[in-house]
Amino acid sequence: MTASPRIIAIENVTKRYLTSSGPVEALHEVSLAVGEGEFCTLIGPSGCGKSTLLGMLGGLVPLDSGRVLVDGQPVTGPDPRRVATVFQDAGLFPWRTTLENVEFGLELQGVPAERRRGVATELLGPLGLRGFAGKYPRELSGGMKQRVAIGRALAIDTKILLMDEPFGALDEQTRLLMGEWLLDIWRRTKKTVIFVTHSLQEALLLSTRIAVMTARPGRIKSVLEVGMDYPRLMESGELVALRAKLWSEIREESLRAMGGRL
Repeated sequence: MTASPRIIAIENVTKRYLTSSGPVEALHEVSLAVGEGEFCTLIGPSGCGKSTLLGMLGGLVPLDSGRVLVDGQPVTGPDPRRVATVFQDAGLFPWRTTLENVEFGLELQGVPAERRRGVATELLGPLGLRGFAGKYPRELSGGMKQRVAIGRALAIDTKILLMDEPFGALDEQTRLLMGEWLLDIWRRTKKTVIFVTHSLQEALLLSTRIAVMTARPGRIKSVLEVGMDYPRLMESGELVALRAKLWSEIREESLRAMGGRL
C-alpha cells in the first residue's frame, strides 16, 4: 500500500509546566508523522500529555522545544483555515439553536449570512439533526450535542480535525453509535483526524493507526498499524489479538504512572 503524503509532522517536541512545586515535564521529545486522510488515535495513561499534544497541533499550547508542522508550515497559533478542534465538552451556546451553533465558526470567518446558513443546513442531514434545526442545546441529548459540536467543526471545512475525547462523557451504547457515525463522516470527507481517547475498543474500531504514549513525561512508545477493513468486529480474531497487544503496552505504562502499584 502506498503511504499517504505527510500532512502533520511533530518533531522532538518538549513541554514543561510550572507548578507550585517546580517545573513538570509533560512531554519529552515527542515525534510523530501523520499522513493525509489518516485516522490516527493517541492513547496512553492519564496525565501522559495526550491533550497537551493535541493543543499544540491546534496552536493552543506553546512548545518549549521542537516544532509542529502542518502542510509543511510551522504551527505558531490557532489557524481555523487548516485545523478545527472538537473537545469532550460540546461547548454549545445555550442561546443559539442547533443551526446557529453549527454556523458559528463561519460567522467568525465573516462568511455572509445566506451562505453560512446554506452550509449549516446542508450539514444537518449527515449529522442526523435535520428535524432539530430550531432546537436549543437544553432540548438535545448528549450525543446530539456532540454531533452539533462536530458539525460546527465540519462547517469550516478544514483538512484536519482534532478530537479530544469527544465521546468520553457518553454512555457505552451511544459512544459506539457515535463512533460508527464519525467513521461514516470521516470516510466521506477524507479529512485527517487526530483522536484522543482512553478507550481501547474505540481506538481499535476507529483508527488506521494508534500511537501509544508513555507515562509522564509523555513520549511515543509505539505506533500500531490497524490495517483492517471497516466495519470491524471486536470479536474477530485479528482485533482480539491487537487488543491484547495494545492493552499490554498501555497496562505497562499505566502501572509505571502509578508507581508500579495497583
